[in-house]
Amino acid sequence: MSYLSTFLNGFAVSAALIIAIGAQNAFVLRQGLRREHVGPIVALCASADAILIGAGVAGLGALIGAAPVLTTALTLGGAVFLTWYGVTALARFARPGVLAIERAGAVSLPSALASAAGFTLLNPHVYLDTVLLVGAIGASHPPTHQPIFVAGAALASASWFTALGFGARALAPLFAKPIAWRVLDLLVGAMMLSLAAALVWGAVD
Repeated sequence: MSYLSTFLNGFAVSAALIIAIGAQNAFVLRQGLRREHVGPIVALCASADAILIGAGVAGLGALIGAAPVLTTALTLGGAVFLTWYGVTALARFARPGVLAIERAGAVSLPSALASAAGFTLLNPHVYLDTVLLVGAIGASHPPTHQPIFVAGAALASASWFTALGFGARALAPLFAKPIAWRVLDLLVGAMMLSLAAALVWGAVD
C-alpha cells in the first residue's frame, strides 16, 4: 500500500466515525451558533483526537481493552457528565427568557474548554471509536506507514470540527429567533440524557 493510500485510508476511517450526531458534535455546533470561543474549542477537539488516534495506533487501545474496570469507570463518569449537561440544556429550554439574551449569558473561555474536554475525554465512545477501532486499523499498517495513517485520520477530525464550528454561522439567521434555541436545547438535552442512560445500561447489563 502506498503512502497516499494509507493517508486516504486514515482520513476515510476517521471521517466515517466522527461525522455523526453525538455529544461532542452537538456542543461544538452550539458554540459555533453562539460564535463563542469557536477557534479554541475546535483546536482542543481536533488536537485531542489526533493524540488519541496516535495513542491508539501506538497500542493504548489494546491496553484499555484489557482493563474492563477502567472501561466501566470511564463509562460511568461519562454518564454523570452527560446527565449534568443534559439537565442544564433542558433547564435553558424551560426558561425562554434566558434564551432571548443568549449573548448575555456567555461562558468564559476556561469553562468552554473544560466542557469541550469533558465531552472529549469523558465519553467512552471516543475511546471505543478513536482509540480502539481507528487505533487497531492504523496499527495493522506497517510501522513506516502508521504516522501517515495518523496524519490522515487527524486531518479528517480537524476538517470536520472546523466545518462544524465555523460553518454553523450559516445557520445564524435561523437561530436569531429564541424559539430555535429552545428547540435546539430540547433536542440536545434529550440526546444527552439518552446517551447517559445508554451508557449506564451498557455498564450494568
